Amino acid sequence: FLLARGSTEGRRVAQSLCLPFSLLAPIFGDLKALQLVAYRNSTSMGDYEYILTDVGRERARRYSEECTYFGAAPVSLQDYVRSIKAQTITNFNATVADLRRAFSDLIINDTMLRRLGPAINSGRGMFLFGPPGNGKTSIAERITGCFGSTIYVPKAIGIDGDIIRVFDPVIHERVDESPSASGLMNESKVDSRWIKIRRPTVIAGGELTMEELEIRQNQTTRICEAPMQLKSNCGTLVIDDFGRQRLQVVELLNRWIVPLEKRFDFLSVPCGKRIQVPFDQIIIFSTNLEPRDLVDAAFLRRIPYKIPVPDPTLEEFHKLFALVSSRLGFTYEKRAVDYLLAKHYAPSKRPLRACQPRDILLQVKYYCQYLGQPSRLTPDAIDFACENYFSVM
Repeated sequence: FLLARGSTEGRRVAQSLCLPFSLLAPIFGDLKALQLVAYRNSTSMGDYEYILTDVGRERARRYSEECTYFGAAPVSLQDYVRSIKAQTITNFNATVADLRRAFSDLIINDTMLRRLGPAINSGRGMFLFGPPGNGKTSIAERITGCFGSTIYVPKAIGIDGDIIRVFDPVIHERVDESPSASGLMNESKVDSRWIKIRRPTVIAGGELTMEELEIRQNQTTRICEAPMQLKSNCGTLVIDDFGRQRLQVVELLNRWIVPLEKRFDFLSVPCGKRIQVPFDQIIIFSTNLEPRDLVDAAFLRRIPYKIPVPDPTLEEFHKLFALVSSRLGFTYEKRAVDYLLAKHYAPSKRPLRACQPRDILLQVKYYCQYLGQPSRLTPDAIDFACENYFSVM
């Protein structure tokens, strides 16, 4: 930290390392005695502005060749494992009310809720399968919300000198703490090496590779990145478009067949050590393909819930139009939807899909914007939208 910043107060170093200043003060004294750091100025509260000596700078350069990391002090693997056990999803039982709250912005019938509820409470894997466009991904994304709580994750884990980053701001949604829990003068008993986040939902699509399931080390910085199953612990891991990944399905199944049953995984650390870590999440395989055509019986046995996501009924199709209309600034008109069904669905016996109300209304919205007209489902606008949307479908 001092090599990168030049000079700074001890409390700012403590803030960067997420450690209490009272813990670092004697360490600064030892570094001063070893002539690795020197005082530049004195500050308030018995603190000093520190600067590296020539000897200290040379040692810092040698350290940075091994690893450039100087963020929050890592937590131990043992503490991380204990945290997962304390925050496991298996401690929660989702009720009908929890599911209705989590799926409040979707049209989900009682039959689907009855199938999803036990699968969510099991904390095990599930297949969501059915035709494309019926909301499999949307359902999977909201399952974590059934638990409606937050968890703590460490910024990094330390294992025999290797630093593994766990907190990922792209994946994890941080929950702000109270203002009193931050600042240079913070001496609270809250360990700031841990970050409070919403239970994570990690989604991997067709771009998934085997490397993303292992600990990866940046060869330049020597900092390791946790695999996605570690980042999704205590939450949900969604394998979207299952069967269309770049890696072979059998490779993915062989990689996870034991973790799915035993609820722990083995990872190799760059130092050569092999560690056991929790595999504590609901894993959801979402696919347009028939599960029996993708996997064998041994794997299907380890995914106890296979839930079809069928086409919406006519009544649900109208409800979807009403729901999306209010979001996009339309006034729902039943006769306009009846016209759409009669002209563009009935003659060709086109199946209803849950995504179509949103897609068609967006086409109409942009058509009306181009013409400078209010957003309205007129026959002319519907015909234009369907001519584009269904031209090759």
